Amino acid sequence: MSDAHVPAWLRRTPGEHRWPATVAVVGTIGLQLVLPDRFAPQVGLLLPAAQLVLLVGLVIANPLRIDRESTVIRWLALGLLGLVVLSTGWSAVLLVRELVSGQEVAATTLLAAGAGIWLTTVLTFALVFWELDRGGPAARAAGGQEHPDFVFAQMQTPGLAPADWEPRFGDYLYLAFTNATAFSPTDVLPLTRGAKAVMAAESTITLVVVLLVLARAVNVLG
Repeated sequence: MSDAHVPAWLRRTPGEHRWPATVAVVGTIGLQLVLPDRFAPQVGLLLPAAQLVLLVGLVIANPLRIDRESTVIRWLALGLLGLVVLSTGWSAVLLVRELVSGQEVAATTLLAAGAGIWLTTVLTFALVFWELDRGGPAARAAGGQEHPDFVFAQMQTPGLAPADWEPRFGDYLYLAFTNATAFSPTDVLPLTRGAKAVMAAESTITLVVVLLVLARAVNVLG
């Protein structure tokens, strides 16, 4: 079959632009820095600084489009993702510990911290989904992996989208947002065990955060 008849997500294509994922990483770092100290990892600026260093390295390696595949770049990307996940998970644990401890906390502080951690979780899991699916953005651009971790509607019914459509970071951000609000798949289906596991993890974290924050805020306001 000629390339003209092969969906874009199954063939080699130009790598996607670097800036959307970069903005998401910078957003997670910014949200970490503005969280109250009691909900932030107690390591000062170590985690944000390490994330920025790795991010700069990735931008230098692929400044405009993510189309270079190498073991070093892949490990840098996974290392950055690991630090983002660590920071987000740490803050979520601190928030849950604060909520179940029964300590006095202002409702506005509680709601602001809960909203910040919820949003950070959405951005974090968007990055996780983006890096997980078919080996990451560079591997997807190379078109070497046939079986996806996530199936989007456009992949099931090609006529719904232009011939050059393929999932980009914005699609994974949408997936993370809907999974955090519906606590279940909507129009994007996880196929692999890894994809199902990370979707379940995000749903669990956001559900616990939302329920505990709302319950405690109602109690404080009441």
